[in-house]
Amino acid sequence: MAFVLSKKSLERLEGVHPKLKTVITLGITDSPYDFMVVQGVRTAAYQNSLYQQGRTKPGAKVTNCDGYKIKSNHQVKRDGYGHAVDFAIYAPELPGKIDWNTVSKYKEVAEHLKSVAKENGVKIEWGGDWKRFKDYPHIELK
Repeated sequence: MAFVLSKKSLERLEGVHPKLKTVITLGITDSPYDFMVVQGVRTAAYQNSLYQQGRTKPGAKVTNCDGYKIKSNHQVKRDGYGHAVDFAIYAPELPGKIDWNTVSKYKEVAEHLKSVAKENGVKIEWGGDWKRFKDYPHIELK
């Protein structure tokens, strides 16, 4: 089955590096699972708000980048683009329509996106491959 990115996902890719945008837009078409882009470019203030989660705000820690001293790849770089996106597996059968918990689905989509990237001469990294902090919905330029 061929999937397409929603209008909202395409809007969330605005400001993302063209190479990464290409990987995502090509990758969705024959992805093993439907997915959506949930985050693209972030401001320093928003990044810091995420950093505070699990520290000064309730919830689990979701990032080690505070947005100021340690910048996220979601933030705009010197080239004028964000270098990361977060995606979510679309699951219409679930109440919230997003499957955040099936790591195997994220791994399959990430492996597929890595293959698409390689075919197009783009180097990417999946947050699920990180050793110290696993971030399964995260893909970034290397």
